This record gives sequence, structure tokens and C-alpha cells, in this order.
Amino acid sequence: MNNFSGIDIEILKKFNQPGPRYTSYPTAPLFSPEFTAEDFSREIIDTNADSNATDLSLYFHFPFCEMLCYFCGCNMMVTHDRGMIREYNEYLKKEIELLRPMISLERKIVQMHWGGGTPSYLYPEEILDMGNYIRKKFDFDSDIEASVEIDPRGLTREHMEAFREIGFNRTSFGVQDFDIRVQKTINRVQSEEITRQTVEWARELGFDSVNLDLIYGLPFQSGESFAVTVDKIIDISPNRIAVFNYAHVPWLKKHQNIIPSEAIPSPDERLYILKMTIEKLIGAGYEYIGMDHFAKPADELAVAQKNNTLYRNFQGYSTKAGCDVYAFGLSAISQFQNIYAQNLKNLKDYFARIDSGSVATNVGYRMTPDDHIRKETIMQLMCHLEIDKRGIEQKFSIDFDNYFAGDIRKLDVFFKDGLAENNPDKIKIIGTGILIIRNVAMCFDAYLEKMINEKPIFSKTV
Repeated sequence: MNNFSGIDIEILKKFNQPGPRYTSYPTAPLFSPEFTAEDFSREIIDTNADSNATDLSLYFHFPFCEMLCYFCGCNMMVTHDRGMIREYNEYLKKEIELLRPMISLERKIVQMHWGGGTPSYLYPEEILDMGNYIRKKFDFDSDIEASVEIDPRGLTREHMEAFREIGFNRTSFGVQDFDIRVQKTINRVQSEEITRQTVEWARELGFDSVNLDLIYGLPFQSGESFAVTVDKIIDISPNRIAVFNYAHVPWLKKHQNIIPSEAIPSPDERLYILKMTIEKLIGAGYEYIGMDHFAKPADELAVAQKNNTLYRNFQGYSTKAGCDVYAFGLSAISQFQNIYAQNLKNLKDYFARIDSGSVATNVGYRMTPDDHIRKETIMQLMCHLEIDKRGIEQKFSIDFDNYFAGDIRKLDVFFKDGLAENNPDKIKIIGTGILIIRNVAMCFDAYLEKMINEKPIFSKTV
């Protein structure tokens, strides 16, 4: 997985097209209001009546930020009204109160994630209050994987102490780029010193894993300037690094129109930045997990990939496979074996729904038998960089090559270019193919062609 000496820019150009990130299959654009709050409530009751119910993962969405980063694609809102934040936290508690009686007391929490927005925009005392409330309501496993997204700007050691006190053991800090011109253009000025201080606090407080997020393709970036940032990140030496491709989708995120389009690096420059970044990180000893993520060899993600236990959900890569995800808060997405359910995205609507005594589902999706087969196939690609044909045949009682005959034909271009190989028992990603894993997965997506033809909704794959 670390053999990237021959990254072929021309191959990356060839396959650089819009496509999903496959944090789910089917993907979120297929979620529909036909799946109702009543459907979600029934699914909760039915799945918790099962004596073989799996362990649980909890996600909490804190949508607020102090200011707007112009590149942002998250469901967030800017506010300086601390009363609104306190009110929102109380509604999170009310949502927990609505769902908790429907969830079996036997099911342990093995994973928790706080995202946003900016969870660290809460005051330390608010972090403690929410965290202690959640821990009182659920039974947390002693080996829990608990991660939180943190903005180093405005952060104090007291914030980090509060997160650690309520059980967080993994954290992710946004960096994006240390170049001051880039930072000013995207309205996110964050010094290297602040970032280093935050990482130091995390280490002193005993966080098991620290991740730093970078973004390539931002305005005024160049290969030369971004190399400086990458070298500094390597020197900081986080356990994990995520290097995301900036998704410029101003038709979906209107505030991105503020970014001067002429300042965005050309497609060729973006690909050069990506190539340089991968080569530097691999050269520094990081392993490429896939889909933008790098980890040190001893990190749990790298170990899980070697053991074929890596998993992928809306929070990204995870070592906790098979959990039902219960998601709380504005726009949060729950994920069970057979359904997806996304909460309302408007604050007033969310408050009103919770006040009515109903779960906050806005849209959702119930999976078909074909969806399950394709999800397993795509997730194997995204996590293990190969498809175990015989394993899928055994699990779903199908003949893989016959079932996917039309889809496999779409892979011919990857086979011919030496990016994948089709063996009797497995389809394997090889060489530069790991960098276009989304493109390979797209061949197994039954809904993609129709979605792409209807309207532009996806960012470029590279």
C-alpha cells in the first residue's frame, strides 16, 4: 500500500470526474421524505426487540460556529448568541429522552463521535454538562472509541480537559493550510503555533490518537506552498492525517461564491499537489488507508485495514463495524442495518418536532436486497481495496460474476490501465488505482447514472 513511487498524473486526470464519497450506500441524495418519523420509530422498536442486536454508535451534531469558513460544506450556522447554543443543548437532551426508552438497555455504546459545526465552540462547562448527561443515559463500553472534532482557534486547555474528562480518547483538528494568504482568502486564520499547542495539550492529556485535516485545491495554493504545510504537519507527527480534496460546489453552498474562482488551482496543479503530498507522507512513514486518509503503521486504522476489520460510515473510517448509529441533533444521520434516517435541517423545525414528542426524522431510506449486496461490495473496496467474490457469494447466495456481469464490464478500463485486476476469487485494486477508488466503486452503484444526469451534486473524485 505504500508503493507510490510511480503515481501517474495522466491517470489521475483521466478519471477525475464527479462522484460520491461513499460514506453510505445508497448515497444521501436518494434519501426521501417518504421515509417518515413513524417509520424510524418503528425501526428502532423492531431492532431493539432483537435479542441479537448489535452494539451502538452515537453521533451528536453541534451545528454552531463563531465564523464562517468559506470552503465549508458542513451543515452549520454562525451565531454569537450563547442562549441559542444553550437552548440547542437542551433540545439534544430532549431528543435523547425521546429515543432512550425505545433502545434496549443491553446494548453497549462502543463508539461516540461529536461533529459539527464546531463542538469545541461550547464552553468547557457546557461540554462537561452534555457529556455527563449522555454518559448517564447510556452504558458505555470500557473500550469505547470516542472522537471529537475540534477547532484550535479560541481553544483553551480547559476545553481539552473537559473533553478528556467525559471520555474522549481521539480527536481531530482542522488545519487546512498554514499559508497565511490561503487562510485569509478562506476566512480561517489559524497559526502554526496554535495548532502545535492544541496537539501538545491532547498528548499531555492522554488522547490515544490525534488526526489533522488538510485540504488541497484551496485558493492560492500551489505545490510549492502546500509542501511547506505538509512538512510542518509531518514535523508535528499526528497519528492520522486526512487530506481532502476541496469540493467547490457553489450551486449547493452559496457562500463558496465568495471564493474567487480564478484563485483556485488548475486541475493540473491540484493533481500535482496531491501527488507531492502523498509522496511526502508515505516517505515520512505514513500508510495510505484510502479515500484521503493516512495513518502511522501502529495506529488502529492501519491495523484494522491489515486485519480486514476496517469499516466506513458517515463519520469516516472506523474500527467498529456493524454498529447501529443513533444520531442526534440538526441534520444528523442515523444508520441501521436496513435504514438511514436524517433529522430536520432547520433549527425551528427541529425544535418544534422534538416539542411535539416525535423523533426528528426529515428524510430517510429503506434498503432493498440489491442495495445490501452492492453496499457490501462497495464497502469492501473502500476499506480493503479488494472485493472478496466468494465471501459475497456465500453471504448473499449469488453468483458474483453473473450478478455483476454488467458492472464488471465497466471495470475493463481499470484492468487495461493496470489499476485493478480481476482474479477468480477477488477483484483487487493495484498501484495508482488506490487513488481513484471512488471511480471503481462507482461502477457498482445502481443509481449513479440517473443522479448525475439529473443535476450536479458530487465533487470531483481526485
